[in-house]
Amino acid sequence: MNADHPTESLREYVSRLERRGDVARIDRSVSWDLEASAITMLANQRDDRIPLFESVADTDIDARLVGDPYRGSRRRPWDRIALALGLDPGLSADEYYETVIDRLKRPIAPETVDGGDAPCKEVVRRGEDANLLSLPWPYIHAGDGGRYSNLHTMVVKDPDSEWIDWSVHRAMVQDGERASLLLLAGEQTPNIYYYKYERRGEPMPVALVIGGEPATQVTSSMWIPTGRDEAGFAGGLKREPVELVECETNDLLVPANAEIVVEGHVVPNERLDEGPFGDYFGYMHGPRRSMPVLQVDAITHRRRPVIPFCVEGSGVGHTLNTSATLEVACVGPDATLGLRTAGYDVEKCVPWRFTSRTVYVVSTDVSRPGYLHELANFIFTTWGMLHVDFFVFVDSDVNPLSIREVLESLALHADPESDFHQFGTVAMPKVPLNIYQTPEEKGDGETGTSKTKTTKAYIDATSGDDDGNRVDAGLDDDFVRERAREILSAAGVTVDGTEGGSL
Repeated sequence: MNADHPTESLREYVSRLERRGDVARIDRSVSWDLEASAITMLANQRDDRIPLFESVADTDIDARLVGDPYRGSRRRPWDRIALALGLDPGLSADEYYETVIDRLKRPIAPETVDGGDAPCKEVVRRGEDANLLSLPWPYIHAGDGGRYSNLHTMVVKDPDSEWIDWSVHRAMVQDGERASLLLLAGEQTPNIYYYKYERRGEPMPVALVIGGEPATQVTSSMWIPTGRDEAGFAGGLKREPVELVECETNDLLVPANAEIVVEGHVVPNERLDEGPFGDYFGYMHGPRRSMPVLQVDAITHRRRPVIPFCVEGSGVGHTLNTSATLEVACVGPDATLGLRTAGYDVEKCVPWRFTSRTVYVVSTDVSRPGYLHELANFIFTTWGMLHVDFFVFVDSDVNPLSIREVLESLALHADPESDFHQFGTVAMPKVPLNIYQTPEEKGDGETGTSKTKTTKAYIDATSGDDDGNRVDAGLDDDFVRERAREILSAAGVTVDGTEGGSL
């Protein structure tokens, strides 16, 4: 199937998935209390259809849930994101990455539309009517600290410039008018809050965009440089402007086609407990931590809104959900472009699907002695310092999406004595989510970020010698592989994949 235009809303995207046979409509009433997430978990584990829950029990507003709507298929994790962006879901990994990179190079500024025509304002609720508990936020894992919105776009404005930042920070519902936000200093939005608004004693206006059009969700997960608006890059990805509308209670602009917009402000010097939560690392992360408070001012939404959610980590297989897909299919091309822009000859930078925010695999040619150390140091001291613990470097003709090829490179080329490199232990920001961190190493409760222990490393699994010279096996691999592709394609065999390696 060739998609000819990007999807303009979450519900249009779900309809397009359904036409492909990728949606399971569940008409029977389900509970937001673990039941919806349990069904989604099973679908994720089986690599089955995306569940759309048409009826959710015990909720005041007639709303629907959709579980892990952006989860890609197991062999081709970029396929559903491609469909959402108006690309052919049958693109090869190389074609998909290069197309996304090309579109990111050409951002398109958003357009502001009249609020009266915006779908996200079909229903406007203020005051006592703006009740968080009237919506069916899911209780995702047994042991979570509460019910969560964990698949949304958070919109904030830098008070010192015109920069509007979009990001993804989970929100735990506390009561009808408050939620606690996981804001970890070192990331863009938390830095704006902790080091600008809160230091000045000022509330930070916030909008939580739930169920925004796919291009907005995609760019919210990317590592867009500080000072650059994600809205323009979302427009670049869909090759047309994103339509924005002004909020009811503040001057923030939000995607007009969103399912729900929660307007509010983050109160300075006020904290509420957040967590535990079954996190993307694959375990129940705790204990509860004190986090900033979102005070709700208004809720606007479409009729029968659809709330997307992601079943993270614990007990579900943390490679088989929306967040892992967004890392591989969205952050990967974005990171690849970033490294190329910085002057590095990188074929692909791909988050490892099993620990997608901890380990990255980079395919690159080693052009000179010390090149990999320089590249790793650049990453660790810029956008990789908070999440990424180590990198695996492989040759440019190795597919980082192929588990077999990466492990083969590690087994054949990574010398435990000379190719495992440590940067040592340094004091720098680090998210306090890794299972190996002690409570003391999880650090400062005031900003939720460790500055006591960060250890970075990289593995040289390229086939070069110590001077960066390629050690050839005596075979013309490119010729053999291309010939194999031609023969198999002529026989009707699919030759592009990730799990079994790539020919």
